[in-house]
Amino acid sequence: MNLFNVYPLYDVTPQRAQDVYVYDENEVKYLDLYGGHAVISIGHSHPHFVKKIREQLERIAFYSNAIQNPLQNKLAASIAEQSCLHNYELFLCSTGAEAIENALKLSSFHTGRKKVIAFHGAFHGRTSAAVSVTDNAAINAPLNLQHQVTFLPFNDIEALEKELATESYCSVIFETIQGVGGLDQPSEEFVIAMESLCKKYGSCLIADEVQSGFGRTGTFFAYQNHPITPHIITMAKGMGNGFPIGGILIHPDIKAKYGMLGTTFGGNHLACSASLAVLDVLKKDRLQEKTKTLERYFRDQAAEIPEVKKVKGSGLMLGLEFDFEIGSLRKSLIYDHHIFTGGSSNKKLIRILPPLTIEEKHFDHFFSALKIALKNI
Repeated sequence: MNLFNVYPLYDVTPQRAQDVYVYDENEVKYLDLYGGHAVISIGHSHPHFVKKIREQLERIAFYSNAIQNPLQNKLAASIAEQSCLHNYELFLCSTGAEAIENALKLSSFHTGRKKVIAFHGAFHGRTSAAVSVTDNAAINAPLNLQHQVTFLPFNDIEALEKELATESYCSVIFETIQGVGGLDQPSEEFVIAMESLCKKYGSCLIADEVQSGFGRTGTFFAYQNHPITPHIITMAKGMGNGFPIGGILIHPDIKAKYGMLGTTFGGNHLACSASLAVLDVLKKDRLQEKTKTLERYFRDQAAEIPEVKKVKGSGLMLGLEFDFEIGSLRKSLIYDHHIFTGGSSNKKLIRILPPLTIEEKHFDHFFSALKIALKNI
């Protein structure tokens, strides 16, 4: 049986990984500055992470949400402690797309409405409602077009109010830092206006933190750089360091009812153990705090490379923008210099989403390789 051919693949076959390095079948070592789409938060095969999953696997790996699972309560308490969002409630699922689906569904239940506002350049997932609020017609099937979505530009407060004033929108969904879209960000004025206008016209504000959450940008969630209180916050990727887990945090204004949401695998024992291990390491090693220092170091290094026209992003969710398309540059980095980086819908931007355990010496290696690669493309 062949695999369904939907991924363009690099000719690299990882066999094992440790911290910020991935090793292929020939023991060639690659520096991982992409973390598998920002998933690897505390480093590959972190010993505490491995230990906790192994211990849990030997007890019980899974049972459904029809029974008590104290690990879910423990995880909720740990997220509350590190995010300072003690009055929110937690619903667990398995992926970022599932988190988005549940956030949109919940906003529709809460408001009794069905239209959504999203933004140009947005990427929120590939499942039915999630892909409908993703600004990419190529991955929206005809089936997905049943959802009523209006795409607006960032920072146009007048356009946003004009739509919300119709009082037909259940939610506004946004990324504080767009991931796939190329690390563009709304202004603080616009973020504050989104919250104010959603309150004024009865819509929910959804902060998509699937890629930017769990300490990657220097605050636990990226939106926390702004003085707002979203109704719903989505999370996944770095939440499990490679183990599939996602979730939404729900403001107390939104009330739960039995059967409103549900999941088979979400919040299982192994998933909770994985996320608790991540939170343990984030706290013990102060990884969230270190991201800002590392960002400054990265920006200082990038400033020495004239081909870099702009550094985008925050913390360890960063991008280098050039005045040419970077496909061949990324190939040189992976094949000639053994460094993983990421792309985006902005074909002139390299995304840097490393494990939060990255150190300055790793960036030194990257920038030395980048200078050589730029000379040779």
